Amino acid sequence: MIAGDVNFEFEEAPVEFTSGSQKARIWTESWVLREMYCPACGAPSLYEFENNKPVADFFCGLCDEEYELKSKNGRIGKTVPDGAYGTMMSRLQSNTKPSLMILSYEARTKLVRGLTVIPKQFFIPELIHKRKPLAKTARRAGWVGCDIKIDRVPHFGKIPLITDRIVRPKDEVVANWERTAGLRKKSFKQMGWVADVLLCIERIGQQEFTLDDVYKFENYLGELHPENNHVKPKIRQQLQVLRDAEILEFLGQGQYRIK
Repeated sequence: MIAGDVNFEFEEAPVEFTSGSQKARIWTESWVLREMYCPACGAPSLYEFENNKPVADFFCGLCDEEYELKSKNGRIGKTVPDGAYGTMMSRLQSNTKPSLMILSYEARTKLVRGLTVIPKQFFIPELIHKRKPLAKTARRAGWVGCDIKIDRVPHFGKIPLITDRIVRPKDEVVANWERTAGLRKKSFKQMGWVADVLLCIERIGQQEFTLDDVYKFENYLGELHPENNHVKPKIRQQLQVLRDAEILEFLGQGQYRIK
């Protein structure tokens, strides 16, 4: 996929699919297969798993990256609805979790609006918000769903491919993906802290910042991680992780620069 060559229009769903959710699934999945390349390596096509693999929707035949697709009618806000809470949490704590694709579309016009990918190291349990169980009067009484909190992902971990139907160059997307590679082997437990500290750094809003700038988020990070009573040492540890991953450069005397 390259700028100017994308067909944003969905193909019509087969007549046997009548519900809105069924049509949306057919629309979005068939569009990805027709128009999408692999954001991880740039391979020109993705492939669909057979037999509805429960942990992913697509894979790359060249680099073996796996992707799960979530879509939403209208703009993507702070959250994206998902399925069963227990299933999602088990998936995110496994070694086989996929990267996450988020597609926004307009049901009225049947057109794709935007597409963003979150590499799997940023697709972590901290993003999942547990909903209240369905009422006893509901058809699936007691069922517990969840939402994915997209606003908990730092911008560094959200790679846009299409924004308001403006297509980002493929080489830019792949380069942004490669920048996240230094965090690829971190466990989901490690990535919770790494992602939250990186989000705080982004909120500072400066290319260069100091350790004291990050310390200002001590209370905020303490609320996110109430099990940890040593937030400042944990902040320093994550800055070291980000430096080793070549995301930050240490300038000396408590000063850092975003590469």
